[in-house]
Amino acid sequence: MDHLLIIGCGNMGGAMLAGWLAAGRPAARFAVLDPGLAHAPEGVALYRDAAEVPGTHDAVLLGFKPQQLAALGPGLQALTAGRTACSLLAGITLDQLAEAFPQAAAHLRVMPNLAARINKSPVILAARGLDAAARDSAFALFDALGSAVWLEDEAQFDLVTALAGSGPGFVYRFIDALAGAAIDLGLDEATAAALALATVEGASALAAASGAAPATLADRVASPGGMTREGLNVLDEGAALRRLLAATLAATRDKGAALSQGS
Repeated sequence: MDHLLIIGCGNMGGAMLAGWLAAGRPAARFAVLDPGLAHAPEGVALYRDAAEVPGTHDAVLLGFKPQQLAALGPGLQALTAGRTACSLLAGITLDQLAEAFPQAAAHLRVMPNLAARINKSPVILAARGLDAAARDSAFALFDALGSAVWLEDEAQFDLVTALAGSGPGFVYRFIDALAGAAIDLGLDEATAAALALATVEGASALAAASGAAPATLADRVASPGGMTREGLNVLDEGAALRRLLAATLAATRDKGAALSQGS
């Protein structure tokens, strides 16, 4: 994948483009087709209409909303023909991509998260039609955004999307709730927000660097009969936190299935 055309450069597409440029990928390797984008990063060609695109790309990244596939797909046939069609469209399966872009050389589902902007995103990949060299090239491109992982069982794609793609939204909500709880108990808003963010940032960094399981780290923080253990008892009672997150992931996963049906 030497030259990538990004079709629809919104929050996610923009984060990925920023991540690639931050990783040192030449701007000339990327182009954007987006009629609503005010400007592209320096050195990245920006097109407003499909007819303007010169066709020098060897892969496209579909970055619009999955609900727009039926409307936009027919007008993108020439841009995808003979090229790898990479899709950020949540819930849209490889079968549906092949049906929408039958002339594409290969089809690839991609699911990062917004941490791609700082090269810290997991990137889930599932593909059809890539030979070994193209598979390696795709992996290298997306691994530059953080850590790419091939998912061989596409049936799990909506679940891993819920975990790794939507997961940051749930973490942000937790940070907000942690600060909000402290505010409710009497701490001022600025202090609560700063401490909640710093706490989650430090805990995450330590979990990534230590090699110990998060459950082990939690036990290291919580001495028997101490303050932390008392709080963990609330979270652990009836597996309350785990059950809440299981319901959260299930709802997110099931929305992916609904999106594939056009709802």
